[in-house]
Amino acid sequence: MSRYTGPVCRLCRRETAASKTGEKIKLFLKGDRCLSRMCAVERRGTAPGQKTTGNKSRTKVSEYGRQLREKQKMRRYYGVHETQFRNYFREAARVPGQTGRTFLQLLERRLDNVIYRLNLAQSRAQARQLVTHRHFRVNGRIVNIPSYVVRAGDTITIAPASLKSTVFGSNLEVAQSRRPPEWLEWNDEEKIAKVLQPPPREQIDTPVDEQLIVEYYSR
Repeated sequence: MSRYTGPVCRLCRRETAASKTGEKIKLFLKGDRCLSRMCAVERRGTAPGQKTTGNKSRTKVSEYGRQLREKQKMRRYYGVHETQFRNYFREAARVPGQTGRTFLQLLERRLDNVIYRLNLAQSRAQARQLVTHRHFRVNGRIVNIPSYVVRAGDTITIAPASLKSTVFGSNLEVAQSRRPPEWLEWNDEEKIAKVLQPPPREQIDTPVDEQLIVEYYSR
């Protein structure tokens, strides 16, 4: 299955419209735009293709539908292919403990997500591009695989030549003003990041119910 290349704001609008609580679901697929008044969820909270006038659909969503919706939301949040997503779940299921939590931790520890969490990229899509273009080193070695899973104790640095680029000039200013999650450490003077520990669930702000995804794959 190829990666979705259509208008990404439609994905956030779809999740918001499907939310039972009326909560605005943002997947942060466009970086800082998602925090501004230009965000499509703020301007239009209806589902793609749904008219703003008239009644909303009263079709009752089945339990399977809720599980599928949660799976799709989480997959789009991290920008992962369906096959990759399923493989992550299988890997998490082999680890003793809570499968849902382990599954979420695996996705959080992807290198492209870590770069995004460190505020070195405006979105996960940009982080994937930067990693693919060999701008980062893990433990001193160039890693150009966005799905690379970091571990506690790993250090992440920016290639010296990349520090002179205009992209990193603006992103480093953001990294200096915003703090990363507590499981990550960023040294602004030396431009070095360190993975302190696996991300605890309470420090992962992904708006998903991972238990629904476990139930989906356990059918």
